[in-house]
Amino acid sequence: MLLDCADLSYTRGSGDQTFRVAIESLTLDTGEIVALTGESGCGKSTALELLGLVARPQHGGRFQLGVGDTPTDIADLWRRGRHRDLARLRAATIGFVLQTGGLLPYLSVAGNIGINRRLLRLPERDPDLDAIVAQLQIGHLLGQRPAQLSVGQYQRASIARALAHRPRLVLADEPTSALDPRLGDEVMDLFLSLVERLGTSVILATHEHARVRTRGLREVPAAPLADGFGSRFAG
Repeated sequence: MLLDCADLSYTRGSGDQTFRVAIESLTLDTGEIVALTGESGCGKSTALELLGLVARPQHGGRFQLGVGDTPTDIADLWRRGRHRDLARLRAATIGFVLQTGGLLPYLSVAGNIGINRRLLRLPERDPDLDAIVAQLQIGHLLGQRPAQLSVGQYQRASIARALAHRPRLVLADEPTSALDPRLGDEVMDLFLSLVERLGTSVILATHEHARVRTRGLREVPAAPLADGFGSRFAG
């Protein structure tokens, strides 16, 4: 099992604006794709921040990440303030596909795709990366800057960047919401076929329920908290 979480929560705002997101339970097997679903504003992005080692759980129960011979206790690393260890884990084992793409505007597409590999001191090129670029059909765009790309090209380049260092886990936040329906289907199918071929686990946050169900993905829907204002995820 790659991921095993229970009793994690994070609160944003204060007073009347307090909103709490709770991951009551969530497991993810190696190579599995899971969709967190719910309407905009229900806390899906916050849940991804918790799972991506970006937001520190304010109430941390169990958080095991199985990236080595024995599972790593992420909750314990947060409790002990082991921020460097968390940063190394995040850089080496997790890839992010953001809703806004998140490409650096001053780098070429090739520079953006290769940035994580350079930070991790991996070879600049390898056959898997060449195959990712080819499957996403962005080889002719490598010398261009993000501002020169269409919306669909930009999102495909963002997917390539997230996968370039072969992470064990990819977190994708509404990766097709900015695309028209036809292009959204195309990019989603490209993304899912790539991660399945690479054996990468994925947690996908989306409000596009039909797209999830059409592709037979396991769905973990947001539900209202029993106590207070916010959402919970269990699955």
